[in-house]
Amino acid sequence: MLDAKTTDAIKGLIKTYYQNVQNIAPPNIEKLEFGFGTFENKIAYRHYAFKNEAALRKYLVDNAPPFVSVSSSEYQKPDGRPMEAKGLIGSWLVFDLDADDLSSLKCKLEHGKSWVCQKCLDGIREETVHLIEDFLIPDFGFDEKDMQINFSGNRGYHVHVYDKRVYGLSGDARKQIGDYITGKGIELTTFFPTLGMRGKRLEGPKPTDYGWGGKLANGIIRALNDGVSSLMDMGIDKKSAELLVRKRAEVILGITTGNWDMINIPKKAEFWSNVLKGISIEQSESIDKNVTGDISKILRLPDSIHGDTGLIAKRIPSLKALKSYDPMTDAIAFKEGKLKVHIDKAPKFRMNGEDLGPFENADKELPTYAAVYLILKKRARLA
Repeated sequence: MLDAKTTDAIKGLIKTYYQNVQNIAPPNIEKLEFGFGTFENKIAYRHYAFKNEAALRKYLVDNAPPFVSVSSSEYQKPDGRPMEAKGLIGSWLVFDLDADDLSSLKCKLEHGKSWVCQKCLDGIREETVHLIEDFLIPDFGFDEKDMQINFSGNRGYHVHVYDKRVYGLSGDARKQIGDYITGKGIELTTFFPTLGMRGKRLEGPKPTDYGWGGKLANGIIRALNDGVSSLMDMGIDKKSAELLVRKRAEVILGITTGNWDMINIPKKAEFWSNVLKGISIEQSESIDKNVTGDISKILRLPDSIHGDTGLIAKRIPSLKALKSYDPMTDAIAFKEGKLKVHIDKAPKFRMNGEDLGPFENADKELPTYAAVYLILKKRARLA
């Protein structure tokens, strides 16, 4: 827990931020439920409602909450309780992507889950782009103009879909969307009708096929082009991976024509099944389907402060902007002044274009944003 002096100092910074931030209220604010958290509990209080931005801003300035969350659902009485008393009108579709759930990030073995490095942030940003470009737009027909993308404030991204077709979907229907995106329940024989048949050529999808068929074909081709290590990351043994890479041109040619049997591989049904299962999991394993399917969930308010980092859960203006987004520069809130801190131990990190650390048992004067970041990450304390 933070001591009283530290809590007061950081809450003072949060208060100043909310005094100056513009357009903090989401659309249809009067229909939305809000929740607030402390430094120890991200959602300590919920079932709050505000009639307009002025009322919300007054609460934020008066209380300086470390966490602010808001519903994706709209209600007749958003402050009603229990949930059934709110009178659900409809709910928008939300995706929550978190680097903590991305198993392909090997860097977590080095720094643990409590820290977020640049590789974590880059990996989850790429996964968010992948969700939008390879699923939401082509497979579901959502338009980018109906999406709002924002950095979560810590280790991931949120994608809100404001398409009227999703507004009335049930929780089960939303879970099915999440299942489709994460590849849950995929029957490989749907795409590989001869899989497991002795003496039969392995016929499979082409890169130009719609939906998961095309994704599977393109996933294999990308891995082949990336080399042996990429294939091994998918669970392929080194010997088989080297064989595939040596015959890469031949294999890719076969896949483009639907012939997945250009190379003689022992136990091909088991082999390709394992490979394709690996691809389906990696497509979007980091999506929190509990958020997508639960219409009663409340999620970080865009442009609010995240109490675990002091960063902004910043709105990102476009998909193009997302592709080069750097939260450790673009989502900084407390840019003024410096703070003296005692740092117990922190790895090297980069904020606002400056390399900082590594630190161990050190007293340092740091830019306010960096000092607050280390304090909230439990790596430092006020000197």
